[in-house]
Amino acid sequence: MVNVGVLGATGMVGQRFIQLLDNHPDFEIKALAASSRSAGKRYEDATTWYLNEEMPESVKDIIVCETSPEAMDNDVDIVFSSLPADFAAKVEKDFAKDYVVASNASAHRMKKNIPLVIPEVNPEYLDMIDAQQKENNWDGFIVTNPNCSTIALTLTLKPIVDNFNINSIRVSTMQAVSGAGYNGVPSMAIVDNLVPYIGGEEEKMESETLHLLGSYDGNEVINANFKLSASCHRVPVIDGHTEAVFIELDDDFDIDNVKEKMQNFKGLPQELNLFSAPQNPIVVKEESDRPQPRMDRNAGNGMAVTVGRLRKDQAFDNSFKYVLVGHNTVRGAAGASVLNAELINERIL
Repeated sequence: MVNVGVLGATGMVGQRFIQLLDNHPDFEIKALAASSRSAGKRYEDATTWYLNEEMPESVKDIIVCETSPEAMDNDVDIVFSSLPADFAAKVEKDFAKDYVVASNASAHRMKKNIPLVIPEVNPEYLDMIDAQQKENNWDGFIVTNPNCSTIALTLTLKPIVDNFNINSIRVSTMQAVSGAGYNGVPSMAIVDNLVPYIGGEEEKMESETLHLLGSYDGNEVINANFKLSASCHRVPVIDGHTEAVFIELDDDFDIDNVKEKMQNFKGLPQELNLFSAPQNPIVVKEESDRPQPRMDRNAGNGMAVTVGRLRKDQAFDNSFKYVLVGHNTVRGAAGASVLNAELINERIL
């Protein structure tokens, strides 16, 4: 059993980490860290619990510690980070001197020698860890997962990239309010409304996706060579990001072949039978009105992405389009870090 801690444990993503780690066969929560106003309190007393599921009994009496390596239990091996990016930029490096940091924060994504990983897509990027440790003289290391909307999109693109030549991708997202945190979007701004802008989101989707679907040559990542354009929007849905995807290939294709490649796609986590890995990372629906967030966000315990309306685009040559739904705080956040940690535990620790 590997002992773990959670940084930012009182926030929404921190709570999702706790939910996913409760009764995990490989990981046991030993430490919970948060801000100084929460430190010294029982976790139950320090936290306003936001999730529908009850707070696990196993964490209620844990005393919250300060967010620093000095305050962390020395028996902990892995820390999961849901810290704000500006705070994570320094704190995660401090922890990485001695701990494995599985981070959902954006601070170190795309940095040289810090793997940005979706285990089904680019597990080979973990090869960067040796260089990261040598460069920084760390005993630990940092591994990050991408942005929530990027994860859902990139999972569905992987079998397409592996089997077809892509010219361009366009994606339009309809993103749930939980992606902004509990206090992120005021109710008066989103009820009976749609906000057509999410700061930095489009840039993250465009850069991270090409990075993830590129290749690592042992020194640097070479981005995928197709074009990708994203437009991101906030909608009044609690959980579950929806994305409309438009893909142009360089040649004609059979849409049933595309569907088959997506349905049958499996990656390294499925081969290794990792605990959090969905049996099928991509679930393809045939109904004309699916996927829908409320009905499909929990596919594969929230770790699968559901695809529907997969069809040829009649307006453009060599093109097809589809709609996807992915759970943004499970597969798109805490669950992504947990799956990264499971792969690290299996292959590195």
